[in-house]
Amino acid sequence: MQNAKLEIREGSWEALGAEATEIRRMVFIEEQRVPLEEEWDGRDPACRHFLALLEGLPVGTARLLPDAHIGRVAVLAEARGSGIGAALMAAAIEAARRDGHPAVELAAQTHALAFYARLGFIPFGDEFLDAGILHRNMRLPLACS
Repeated sequence: MQNAKLEIREGSWEALGAEATEIRRMVFIEEQRVPLEEEWDGRDPACRHFLALLEGLPVGTARLLPDAHIGRVAVLAEARGSGIGAALMAAAIEAARRDGHPAVELAAQTHALAFYARLGFIPFGDEFLDAGILHRNMRLPLACS
């Protein structure tokens, strides 16, 4: 995958929702067994979405809520470990910075804490269960330029 072409698209739910839905279905609902009603929380139309395409194929997604929370970060199993998650996060962080937010926050699944820490996120608070999966809140202060 070293020379594979990666593209990150930014847009509305209307523009990117079909592909994002399929990725989230595969990762969260099928792989992680998140209940349908917890995955589809009704907040997608108000969010900015990011879609990762590898060689033109959708392989990852994330969303930025209006309050600068990043969520629903998902990369298909076969595409993990190749920098796609980091590229999605960089795009979401940059969008929050453009919007003038002083920080971004997220609720990280505990198995992904190290991934987010490498991006500069700092954990806070106690671990908690969300959709039956252990999470911990994390925050990244933004230096607004």
